[in-house]
Amino acid sequence: MKSNTQRFLEKAERAIKTAEYLLVLPDLEAATARAYYAMFYIAEGLLNEKDLSFKKHSGVLGAFGQYFSKTGLMDVKFHQYILSAYNKRIIADYGVDEEIENSEVSEMIQHAREFIEAAKTILNA
Repeated sequence: MKSNTQRFLEKAERAIKTAEYLLVLPDLEAATARAYYAMFYIAEGLLNEKDLSFKKHSGVLGAFGQYFSKTGLMDVKFHQYILSAYNKRIIADYGVDEEIENSEVSEMIQHAREFIEAAKTILNA
């Protein structure tokens, strides 16, 4: 595993822990963002292993789908998880008409945990 990839995964683990802390406060909007960013860092780390990097979130999300989901390297559910988390993060950061529920954030955090474990399995294979 490349050193930058390891740093992305470490950053993702910190984001998951922070999301859990924020969920307890509760600051659901901030917890939503941290759970999304955990998944985003995982995707960046995986793409880094293929010497790919992108300047926009859409580039990372699209490339993750292309290089990991469509190829079968990772279960398609992880691409669905990150896309859903992205949409919830947009609502949490910019929306005022919709609220994120505690159960949604808890689920996002669980998805981030599943995602990082799957990424570690692939990277250590």
